[in-house]
Amino acid sequence: MMNNNATLLIPIILPILCGILTGMFGKLRLRARYKGIAIAGMLAAEAVIVILALRIGRVFVVGSINSDIRILFRVDALSRLFGALVAFVWFLTGIYACEYLKKDRHFDSFFAFYLMTEGLIVALSVAGNMITFYMFFEMMTMLSFPMVMHDRTHEAIRAGLKYMFYSVAGALMSLVAIFMLTPYGYLGDFKAGGILDIEALTGHEQVLLVSALLMIVGLGTKAGMFPMHAWLPTAHPEAPAPASAVLSGVITKTGVIGIIRGVFYCIGPRLLAGTWVQHVWIILSLITVLMGSMMAYREPMFKKRLAYSTVSQVSYMMFGLSVMNSVAFTGAVSHIVFHSLIKTTLFLVAGAVIHQTGHTRVDELKAIGKEMPVSMICYTIVSLGLIGIPPLSGFVSKWYLASGALMSGTTPYSWLGPVILLVSALLTAGYLLPVTIRGFFPGVNYGVGTPNRAEPDAIMYLPMIVMAVMTLILGIYPGFITATIQLIAEGIF
Repeated sequence: MMNNNATLLIPIILPILCGILTGMFGKLRLRARYKGIAIAGMLAAEAVIVILALRIGRVFVVGSINSDIRILFRVDALSRLFGALVAFVWFLTGIYACEYLKKDRHFDSFFAFYLMTEGLIVALSVAGNMITFYMFFEMMTMLSFPMVMHDRTHEAIRAGLKYMFYSVAGALMSLVAIFMLTPYGYLGDFKAGGILDIEALTGHEQVLLVSALLMIVGLGTKAGMFPMHAWLPTAHPEAPAPASAVLSGVITKTGVIGIIRGVFYCIGPRLLAGTWVQHVWIILSLITVLMGSMMAYREPMFKKRLAYSTVSQVSYMMFGLSVMNSVAFTGAVSHIVFHSLIKTTLFLVAGAVIHQTGHTRVDELKAIGKEMPVSMICYTIVSLGLIGIPPLSGFVSKWYLASGALMSGTTPYSWLGPVILLVSALLTAGYLLPVTIRGFFPGVNYGVGTPNRAEPDAIMYLPMIVMAVMTLILGIYPGFITATIQLIAEGIF
């Protein structure tokens, strides 16, 4: 029996309304400190409401397009995991942004779009079918791209438009897939293991496979998967650090969540396992993993280096999903959580460095550890986590990914995949750790006297500390996360 619970509307509508009000009344002559307190209160309230709504809510039907297609929200284990992650990261990044942007003349417009985007991401995290997901996915793109072009410079506007055009093109590819699969039940409510009508598909297998590839590549655009990755290294350097943090930490993951819903909750992994679509998906993900790491290793600009890193690391998740077994699936979904905390922290550190010192290039960061010790300790902890060093969380997800690939039997990818992941890990160490090494150990002849302390205000580095500590805790005690994901995987496989 359906539980039509309107509780699910509250965490969606609340931040959208708050964002609209922030945009309307932001021009009031209030001190930035008071505006920051108000926004922090909104984000804290939203975080609490999201957790409660995901715990209490079950299903809410918004309306029907026709007798077969409904717009509805539904809570399951995956939506609880991703929704809670969104609320947590959005809150901490928002606290940081209040200080980072307090002197910015576009402070109010940034937070207007920031708040509204959170509401839409919460909506797509609890979407109950593919048409609902698609609607909020598109709306999220339209309301998040102004954060990329926040500075209103020519380069920022160009980067924002590039992000929007790529995202819309990818979403249109997935929309074509939706139209092609609608006659076979693709728009039914999500169900672990798939919902397609097997009898109706008989004789139309190639339609299914072409549609599946369109959907994977289309939604993979938001995840930065090759060949639709070019927006990401352009957008991140131009966006302010808080926008880069949520773009990399959360918004790229919406593409991954969309693929999980499309493949594992609509099509069903059994219909794609062993097909040419699976092979293409594996190849594209491994190309992206290696290419992103190599580009990051060669990139001299700090934020752009982190952007190429995101291209690589998000495709770790894509590889885990493409292997199509429960162990690799556990690694992929756990990496959504762990990478979100790690990469958000890295971009917040990069933003703090730029905010405090004006340095934007890696070769300018010599002795930065002596100037900003707290920030750089956080950077080092999460960098080790991203490389996959135990006992940090990145090791856990990468262990599952490699183990799942090795036992998959998808020759030659069962051994080639772990090899590429290992090479990528070495490259990750090569582009992240030199910042730490030169930052804390610049050489005996570097500088004279007491270093110039440039640590930001505590309100900026406390979110970094929280997420760095979480990276360590979830590496030592990952059981809650992995057990939840394993239960999800059992229902699918």
